[in-house]
Amino acid sequence: MTTSSGQSGASASSGRPTGQRERFSSEELAIVLSHFDIGVLDSIVEYPRGSRKAPKLLIVSDHGKFLLKRRARGKDDPFKVAFCHALQLSLAAKQFPLPHLIGTKRENNSMLQWRGAVYELFEYIPGQGYPQTLESTFDSGRVLSLYHKLLENFNSQWQPPSGSYHMAPSVETGLRAIPGILNAPPPGRTAVPTEVDITPAAEFLLKSYQNAAESCEALGIDTWPKQIVHADWHPGNMLFRDNHVVAVIDYDSARQLPRVVDIANGSLQFSIIGGDEDVSKWPDYVDESRFKRFLRGYDQVVLLSQAEIRAIPWLMIEALIAEAVFPIAATGNFGRMEGVAFLQMVQRKIAWIQRSADHLVELAEG
Repeated sequence: MTTSSGQSGASASSGRPTGQRERFSSEELAIVLSHFDIGVLDSIVEYPRGSRKAPKLLIVSDHGKFLLKRRARGKDDPFKVAFCHALQLSLAAKQFPLPHLIGTKRENNSMLQWRGAVYELFEYIPGQGYPQTLESTFDSGRVLSLYHKLLENFNSQWQPPSGSYHMAPSVETGLRAIPGILNAPPPGRTAVPTEVDITPAAEFLLKSYQNAAESCEALGIDTWPKQIVHADWHPGNMLFRDNHVVAVIDYDSARQLPRVVDIANGSLQFSIIGGDEDVSKWPDYVDESRFKRFLRGYDQVVLLSQAEIRAIPWLMIEALIAEAVFPIAATGNFGRMEGVAFLQMVQRKIAWIQRSADHLVELAEG
């Protein structure tokens, strides 16, 4: 199956008001589906998951179940999509668990371009969200290791991105901007002025981010081999059945980096403990059992080096800070949570990881 594209023309945008979920028009749907051979249709329903800017439909036919997606503006560069598709097609050929791309009728292309928009059709894989068990956590680490092993020598005619949360100038820029945004939000921001001076917390996070990055540099991360990583390995990008990963989704962030950048982010995402919207009650510590099980799962396929293990706590710090900074710098909030309280919670978690770095390394080694 190739990853080239088909037709072009005027924009297929629905023109819906900002903030509402994009939808397919009747004409658009009829023409797009005519390019795929999926048999007699039984039903078509909206699949309101993920970005509101990327409409999705669940389609049932006598050939099976499929997911049709129109890519959001900004995520529809044909060359970037072609890179993602080449990666997915390579993984699919090696029996990696992911939704297979469905090719077009005429040329078996993995994406369709029509009126300036990019469309993808996937097989639909049923599954549940992350059950937070040790068995499912172990399998999440194992599948990440398998992903890295299968893509260790992957080459594509399209250039992969390379940036990450590690030593990113944009993170430092965001941290420097946040006090002004939260202490006196400019017009157009969704946050309201706060009586709490967030400057000390922002300065702590900036210093922590810089120190963590320098610690990784001292371990030699810049000299470690680079390969294709997923770059967004978290529970929301996996489907599970019976505590096993049945599908990994969302390859848009894939890029070329040292594999430990993926491993550390996965270690954080599968061990962090949250709660309800009162973030002041979120604990400082991570779930040590899940942290250890994720890494034991990874080691089942490919062993980590001692230098990579020592870098994991510091990369977790960088990943956690980066994840918090961008939405708060843009809106003053983290989703529905107020920015000041969220940053104070992140500060507590970062301080715990700093104090516990040696202990986390021991867990990872053991």
